[in-house]
Amino acid sequence: MKTKVAVIGATGYTGVELLRLLLVHPGVELTVVTSQKYKGLPIEEVFPSLRKHLPLICEGFDGEQISQKADFIFTAVPHKTAMEMVPFFHERGKRIVDLSADFRFKNPKVYEQWYQKHQTPDLLSISVYGLPELHREEIRKARIVGNPGCYPTGALIGLLPLVKKGIISLEGIVVDSKSGVSGAGRDVVLESLFCEVNEGVKAYKIFAHRHTPEMEQELSGIAQREVRITFVPHLIPMDRGILTTLYVRLVKKMKTRDLLNLFEEYYLGEPFVRIYPEGRLPNTKDVRGSNFCDIGVVANEGDERAVIVTAIDNLVKGASGEAIQNMNIMLGYPETMGLEGIPLAP
Repeated sequence: MKTKVAVIGATGYTGVELLRLLLVHPGVELTVVTSQKYKGLPIEEVFPSLRKHLPLICEGFDGEQISQKADFIFTAVPHKTAMEMVPFFHERGKRIVDLSADFRFKNPKVYEQWYQKHQTPDLLSISVYGLPELHREEIRKARIVGNPGCYPTGALIGLLPLVKKGIISLEGIVVDSKSGVSGAGRDVVLESLFCEVNEGVKAYKIFAHRHTPEMEQELSGIAQREVRITFVPHLIPMDRGILTTLYVRLVKKMKTRDLLNLFEEYYLGEPFVRIYPEGRLPNTKDVRGSNFCDIGVVANEGDERAVIVTAIDNLVKGASGEAIQNMNIMLGYPETMGLEGIPLAP
């Protein structure tokens, strides 16, 4: 029997990406899509790409009705809105993956410092940070999973082996990321308009981006000590994709081949992590539309410097694909189910 699934907030970029991927998932049936803005409209009128694929009408939010129609819930809604919905479904025994930041943090004070007052801080102790490459076993048993942010996904996957093995200094880690415009969401915002973005690249929110404490929380948990990073996000004129360049200092000199061996051993068997051979580096074009995180590594053999480059599709591995990967783990499906698609060709 297929799992009945609801997507709350189905008409944002992450919402429609969830629909696209869930429609080819053999273990689920989409039974509910909601949208306050497009309530009453067929979803195929909002997204013509879904014509003849999903004959559902966008509903307003009615928790009781949704609970009757669905067993698994994705909340693809803004921060704060999610914390108003998730407790309702949790009380009714539903399992939930939340794509907002509302259930990513263990310490409510950290969340409140970067976002707003948390209405259900008691649920933070039972929610699990949904990075499968780090928390797979906890995700398997979780009732609430806080899906990671897009920037943290690419950065953390690139840093995990280095921090876990203790081969880099925890001081001076620099995370330099370039993101396509879809990361800003589907609302009309001046800074995201074509003429504002096209043919330009800009850094933004230096020392002030809300994904910074996410990365620091997870790195500190691995290292068992406080870790602080320098995170510099950039907006670039493309639809989707994130390229992250990580600058680290090794505790001793290493050859690129030895560093690659470490990554290959650490991620052996991980279905969505691909390590590039020596001399090659990832390109966002090569992961477009897929749930892969591609990694390239270069060590400066003259001293202790190293650079790691990761590429993800921010809407898939950075959001909706990772959410489905988490659902698969939670429900006991093969982790790759519904996510086996080959990246789109350039």
